Amino acid sequence: MKGVILAGGTGTRLLPLTRLINKHLLPVGEWPMICYGIEKLKEAGITDILLIISKQSAGLYTDFLGSGSDLGVRLTYKIQENAGGIAEALELARGYIVPGDRLVVLLGDNLFLESLKPFVDKFAEQPAGSARVLLKRVDDPERYGVPVFDPNHPELISYIEEKPKHPKSDFCVTGIYMYDDKVFEHIAVTKPSSRGELEITDVNNLYAGEGKLEYDILHGWWTDAGTFESLHAAAEQMKDTGPEKKP
Repeated sequence: MKGVILAGGTGTRLLPLTRLINKHLLPVGEWPMICYGIEKLKEAGITDILLIISKQSAGLYTDFLGSGSDLGVRLTYKIQENAGGIAEALELARGYIVPGDRLVVLLGDNLFLESLKPFVDKFAEQPAGSARVLLKRVDDPERYGVPVFDPNHPELISYIEEKPKHPKSDFCVTGIYMYDDKVFEHIAVTKPSSRGELEITDVNNLYAGEGKLEYDILHGWWTDAGTFESLHAAAEQMKDTGPEKKP
């Protein structure tokens, strides 16, 4: 299994800091934000990792992370030229992901404490052509994609509503997704949304419509570290975690 971390976002909610440096390189505790996703994939046994990054700070990524050998992983980099949505960024993994591969996709600003390994192990047992997402119970689900569960098959999501005014549950879809190479077929038929982006919710709903979108629930701490408030909270939560310190 391979990992893909999407870290090409512009980070507008963290301006003016992100005029200087890509948000995924901002410090969270003792490490740049990007390191926590790398470490979580490594803990789950995934050591081949593709980083999708923007041109901004590309040199800083390679200077700091290099090949990934210091972190015990093998890193590959691809540049996202345009901010065309999560699904468009994931499309850049085509070619890195070969037929038969499975992949775990993380949004680079999603930080969490639980191990991914149990969820990855479940996904490895799913049939080819299916997908898995991780959910989290939140107080403000209207800010996120909200799952609607299949009443006849409780292990499945029927569909996902994007930022609904009246959420049908208090769960949100986190930025942790699991696919095989069929995801690129779904991306290929996805149309741009009203904001001109290829939405990952639309891709996930193609799986849901086929009865092939399963889920797990994160019970520990999780945040989307895209605001100053959540960034500061993440620094406090993550201060004693991260990659093993090198001597």
